[in-house]
Amino acid sequence: MANFDPALLGYLALFILLAASFAVRIEYVRAGLAIAALVALPLALVAGQALIAGLLLLAIILANIAFGWRDWLRNLSIRFSSEEEQLRARHFDRLSATAARGLIDQGHWISARQGEVLIRENQAAPSLFYLSQGAASVLRDGVEVGAVSDGALIGEATVLDGAQATGTVTLSTNARLWFIPAAVLRDYLAANPDIAAALHEGFARALRGKLASANARIAEAPSL
Repeated sequence: MANFDPALLGYLALFILLAASFAVRIEYVRAGLAIAALVALPLALVAGQALIAGLLLLAIILANIAFGWRDWLRNLSIRFSSEEEQLRARHFDRLSATAARGLIDQGHWISARQGEVLIRENQAAPSLFYLSQGAASVLRDGVEVGAVSDGALIGEATVLDGAQATGTVTLSTNARLWFIPAAVLRDYLAANPDIAAALHEGFARALRGKLASANARIAEAPSL
């Protein structure tokens, strides 16, 4: 310990701040700030103006602990129905309970009948859909090219940029759906960029799952 360089604490604190900068959820950012300040505190105590620096670092630690505690208590008080909990676990798992509650509340739950069209080919998706129960067919030029069932997101590939859908999605059974209109979703994410970052990851995961399923169907199809 005699050769320990105190500057290493400063580098470690900066590294923790850098890691916290990439965090999606605000509670991780707060934790990173508090830990970085705690690591830097011994360095401040051996430097000039130690009292002022130490008090400022202590204030950072206490502020982030206080706000983190408040957010934890707020998340603890939030409740989800069973179908909301499934939606959150499948697609919004990177969001805090507060953020997930806010996003889900922007949409609506409905029961829909077999044959209803959710998205039309060559048109912008009107909403983002979550298929809680039921199944839907994907048609391109009138030919079925795929299917989705319980737990799938529908419209996530184009709903954010307003691009035209490459297929028509029609319910093949009666279904239970959650949906959020495209314009409402875009406005909400523009006002909550931290939620947008986490949601993009969920959309990417959903698309990878669909691609894997499509590849599996192609592999299982008999060769001509």
